Amino acid sequence: MKNHSLLGTAIGVAVGLTVAHAQSTPAPTLTGFIPARQAAQVKLETDFKTKQSSAAFKNHLERLSSVPHITGSKENEQVRDYIAETMRKAGWQVDIYPHDVLLPKGPGDIAVEVVEPVRQPLNIKEFMYKEDKYASDPRLTPGYNAWSGSGDVTAEVVYANYGRKEDFEKLLAMGISVKGKIVIARYGGNFRGYKAQFAQAAGAAGVIIYTDPTDSGYMRGLTFPEGPFYSESTIQRGSLLTVPYTGDPLTPGEAALPMDAKGSPKRLDQKDVALHKIPVTPLPYGSATEILKRMTGAKAVPAGWQGGLPYTYRLEGGPTLKVRLMVKQELAIQRIYQVVGTLTGSEFPDEWIIAGCHYDAWSYGATDPNSGTAMLLSMTESMGKLAKAGQRPRRTIKVAHWDAEEPGVIGSAEWSEQFRDELTQKAVAYMNYDAAVSGRTFGASASPSMKRLIIEATQSVQYPDSNKTVYQHWMGHKAGGNPTRVTGSSAPAVMQGEPTIGNLGGGSDHIAPYMHIGIPALSAGMEGPTLYHSQYDDLYFYDKFADPTYKMGPMMEQVVGTMTLRLANADLVPYDVARYPADLAVHLKAAEKAIQTYAPTYSIAPLLDAVAELKTNADACETARQMYLKTGRTDKLVDLNRELRLLERSFIDPKGNAFGAWYRSLYASSDPNSGYASWMLPGLLYEASLKSTANLPDLETRYKKAITTLSDKMRALAQGMESPAAVGGGKR
Repeated sequence: MKNHSLLGTAIGVAVGLTVAHAQSTPAPTLTGFIPARQAAQVKLETDFKTKQSSAAFKNHLERLSSVPHITGSKENEQVRDYIAETMRKAGWQVDIYPHDVLLPKGPGDIAVEVVEPVRQPLNIKEFMYKEDKYASDPRLTPGYNAWSGSGDVTAEVVYANYGRKEDFEKLLAMGISVKGKIVIARYGGNFRGYKAQFAQAAGAAGVIIYTDPTDSGYMRGLTFPEGPFYSESTIQRGSLLTVPYTGDPLTPGEAALPMDAKGSPKRLDQKDVALHKIPVTPLPYGSATEILKRMTGAKAVPAGWQGGLPYTYRLEGGPTLKVRLMVKQELAIQRIYQVVGTLTGSEFPDEWIIAGCHYDAWSYGATDPNSGTAMLLSMTESMGKLAKAGQRPRRTIKVAHWDAEEPGVIGSAEWSEQFRDELTQKAVAYMNYDAAVSGRTFGASASPSMKRLIIEATQSVQYPDSNKTVYQHWMGHKAGGNPTRVTGSSAPAVMQGEPTIGNLGGGSDHIAPYMHIGIPALSAGMEGPTLYHSQYDDLYFYDKFADPTYKMGPMMEQVVGTMTLRLANADLVPYDVARYPADLAVHLKAAEKAIQTYAPTYSIAPLLDAVAELKTNADACETARQMYLKTGRTDKLVDLNRELRLLERSFIDPKGNAFGAWYRSLYASSDPNSGYASWMLPGLLYEASLKSTANLPDLETRYKKAITTLSDKMRALAQGMESPAAVGGGKR
């Protein structure tokens, strides 16, 4: 039967083999397991892989995505209740954590019109299509940007390319002022909030952001509903929030507990928070063209600034073109809800494996985020069946469904702040699955210690309708990512013969666990075409373009379930400890190169020396671990795993980063000038972005301390795992 099409192949590859190589390849060694436990783990994974069904995944996706459900709406509360009820029925303990946070009260009032030389109101809503029944739902909003300032301005226009820092610097260098003008910029190149921030700083009166057909439109292929690319009315919604921390703007660093709860924090006054003051709104390219085609400025745009609309782009509209932009958007404190399901571990209940995805959406959220939500709900059902049959995980598994991610990654940050101390002690890993089943090509980003886990899990799951594993398919097909977002300014550290595993940047719920608390993290999923943040991210689009077979949900559940079960059941947590020095060396050399562009004699050698020492200890740690496991030892597991969990915390610095002390990891942060992109070794990269050397001595001291701390922990771990002479090799 179609619904169980993965079942047969799943059983066939239970021990992690491809069909083609089954005869010649020995069963894999499961990282982190003593020999005596490996067969049981393989059997458990085999059993787990019989539990998935396309029908279950599709049913959850339809239940989650059949109505628009913006955070704060009653429809979103119904989604919350469905998630909680599904996990409870599957045998998980479910807790709902409320937080009271500042949020926009929907789009408010928006109007954009050409005022001179003609009067023409511009369209701010997507078209209805008879093929797509979801496109006519009266609950759909116009396109809008959360956290816009309110205002009503009529002014001349300046085109600012992608509205990046360097684009505004170039305008200035060319003698083009945006002061008192409305800036029109295209999506892509950076987080939309920085387009607004840089424009406001340069004196602009307002900002219009549009999707250009070069980036995602007819220049790339057939447009919706015929194809998967942006049509002339498709609008990318999105948050503009750019405060120097993640979470509720009024409670930085503290959980925004309900106003009436004990311990509710003192909130900042709204006027003291650096929210945008100028009106900002998104347009589809069908509306933007009415402005761009009327621009008469004398200067054409520089190389690389021309978009895909059929005329020469100009820098200025000239005095004969006037545009009105009006946005009236109210803010208010609103309640949001984090839904967390827990399957308590049978042996190590205080060691937590956390998987998460948000559930609020800009409209229907069929791909973003709820393909991830549906997959995680299916996984809680599969694991619930195992637990009911007496196969509980050894460690505690938590599956978290976050609210208010779309307006600024708020829910996960509040929960992380609420449980910061406990997470620091107990969290083994945080795995993010936002929009995790959006297409047919696997992609992943991760902290160093999580990379091997992803590779090994994808090697043990079959890709549907093929004789390949997910890993082999991944090696042959590079995930394209989303053209309207930025995936990374720091190049990933790539190992020979491996697929590219990216760096974690901004834009989703791994931020607080990874960059604030220091929990090893990963983000993974199936990527494909996307009408990102538009109202057309609905079940019609999913069914036609994302995955008409509905086989990717069960397959992704097998990958995620395999990673989760291995983390939960391993004797020693299966981190890739040797990956730290390898990745650190790559990122240190990249930072050195960035600094040498303005300080040519700068050398990162002292930190590379510390990494060489780290490598010695990491190799010793890995060798000791292999010997510890090989000899079947299980003494000191609680202590050893505690030390392993604390490795990543070596990069957590109480002073935090100069661009925002909330970002406490010296290893990774989102790029504070682009938002989505990743910054590896952000302290050094921020100094480089300022073309400064003033803080380098202090930064080098702090980085050396972090690397040395990590190195010392590795040495202590290696010594802790060495055979105690008194027990003759440590066997019990």
